[in-house]
Amino acid sequence: MSQPPQPPQGFGAPQDQPPGFGAPPAMPPQPPQAPPAPPAPPVPPAAPPAPPVPPAAPPAGPTPPAYGYPQAPPPPAPGGYGYPQTPQTPQTPQTPQTPQTPPGGYGYPAGYGYGYAQQPPPPPAKNKKRAVALVGAVTAFVLLAGGGVWYAVAGGGDDGKDDQAKSSSATKDGGKGKGKDDGGEAAGKDAGKAKEGKFLFGAEQPSIKDSSRPAGGMWITDKVFAKGDLDKVVGYGLTGGKQWEIPLDGDICSAPKHVTADGKTAVLVAQAPPSSSKPYGGPCNQVVALDLNNGKKLWQKSVGLGDKEVTFAEVTVGGGTVAAGGLGGGAAWSLDGKELWKPKADDACRDDGYGGGNKLVAVQRCGDYERPQLKVQTLDPATGMPKSSFKVPNGIDYAHIVSTDPLVIGVNAGDHTGNGVSDFMAIDDSGKDGKLRSKVATENGKFAPRCPSTAVEGCYRLAVGKDTLYLPSDDHQTGKSGEAGRINEVVAFDLSNGRAKGKTDGRVSSTMVPIGTDKDGAAIAYLTASWRAGGTVVRIDPNSFAAQELLKNPLATQKIESQISPQFEPAIWAQGRLYLGRNYVHKPSPFAEGKEYIAMIWGTG
Repeated sequence: MSQPPQPPQGFGAPQDQPPGFGAPPAMPPQPPQAPPAPPAPPVPPAAPPAPPVPPAAPPAGPTPPAYGYPQAPPPPAPGGYGYPQTPQTPQTPQTPQTPQTPPGGYGYPAGYGYGYAQQPPPPPAKNKKRAVALVGAVTAFVLLAGGGVWYAVAGGGDDGKDDQAKSSSATKDGGKGKGKDDGGEAAGKDAGKAKEGKFLFGAEQPSIKDSSRPAGGMWITDKVFAKGDLDKVVGYGLTGGKQWEIPLDGDICSAPKHVTADGKTAVLVAQAPPSSSKPYGGPCNQVVALDLNNGKKLWQKSVGLGDKEVTFAEVTVGGGTVAAGGLGGGAAWSLDGKELWKPKADDACRDDGYGGGNKLVAVQRCGDYERPQLKVQTLDPATGMPKSSFKVPNGIDYAHIVSTDPLVIGVNAGDHTGNGVSDFMAIDDSGKDGKLRSKVATENGKFAPRCPSTAVEGCYRLAVGKDTLYLPSDDHQTGKSGEAGRINEVVAFDLSNGRAKGKTDGRVSSTMVPIGTDKDGAAIAYLTASWRAGGTVVRIDPNSFAAQELLKNPLATQKIESQISPQFEPAIWAQGRLYLGRNYVHKPSPFAEGKEYIAMIWGTG
């Protein structure tokens, strides 16, 4: 069976889930246009979209868990975005209500500035040295509060060496820091200097008559940049230039982000392309393994069940196994094409889909479709037998695999923001019975990741490093007098306890979006291009949370760069270059200025 249609994902984000039988593909949104510029800017921008409606004021206290979560310690008084706190117990789903703006404007407790909370008086100083330290701590607290999103400062010992909560306020250019890039090279003397980027290459979007067609999939190896296209996958050089293409039978229904060390991956493909008799093409039942380094199709497989072929919703690659799943169940093959398992007609439980990477993790659905019992199982990728199984709390209809190592899932328990996830759960899968380690709530819109409602893989606008979950806050006013514009932050959560442990400030009039991590566990984030600046790639230090600029693109090309926004579509930072790609292609826009691209490469050369 095909997957049911998905509800809208919020903010006009495109559906990552491929269309089922008869369902028209989702039309991807155009990136938001920039706001009007002050007099005589370098590039006159267009008007911005209306700002999102502010969220309601936080509830006075937590309500008992509604769907089987274990009890969590009571949270402290609520603070601003990024406030370190014990994770709140999920609330009972309620009927959505129109958010009410609290006195003082968006996010203001009455009588204070944005995100400001009353400051407790400092204890008496034991000596002059201690008094100086306390005055400094108070000053830091007030400065952080005035920045719009504040982070508490903890006191230290009598020696005046206070331990401060780790946070950073990046500069308007994205901040500076130290560390290694994702290629592992030492930052050296120029660690604080951003590399000036430029537009290296763009693959033009093909012309189509349909309103939109899926063209997902984007991968980087040490030899090639590969991108899904209309009924094919195309390989380019790492800095541009077409090298090969692999034709496919139909549209790309699903494409994982994972690729093996030797350049192998897989895609789920429709049985046939759209035609006059079948305007949406054939069912998604063909699994195709690809060798990207050599531009070759390794094999193509389907699975029969009775007199029909099984329709899948997703495919991934994990632990050296290609696995596809959907409402009809799951199947898997080795990379050399050997069938490892497939669904059976009498199965009481079936695999909705899989999460890949270093491990292979299944979301298994048992029982009635309307009242399912979900399990998240870490599998032996060679046999499909569960090595660990975690029972998802009752009342959850879908689960998302965000990361397999460490194991992090996303669930939706009454969230009304349209982002598809209300809570993230870190799971200990070291034993036969998986155990809940921690929970992190998106707090009904305070944090803004995105998870397609029914997809197992596909969450974006987030990153998972070494036991750390990085989430972007929602955009909000700066809270600074005389500084117009909106801003957001990336907040780091410790997966061992679910508490916020640091945050990194973004840039006014841009949105900071996590797009991945490097081998050291540091988050890589992208600050969107705007009328004030070109897009910027930064590395968030996992200890200090300072932002080191890795690539700073020019303002002059911000309109080209804004064609493909990592707020909605894939972005990869690899080998010192930024790769942007579309999930869908569409009819030429009558408002486009110049060429439209399906993929872009930005870098220094």
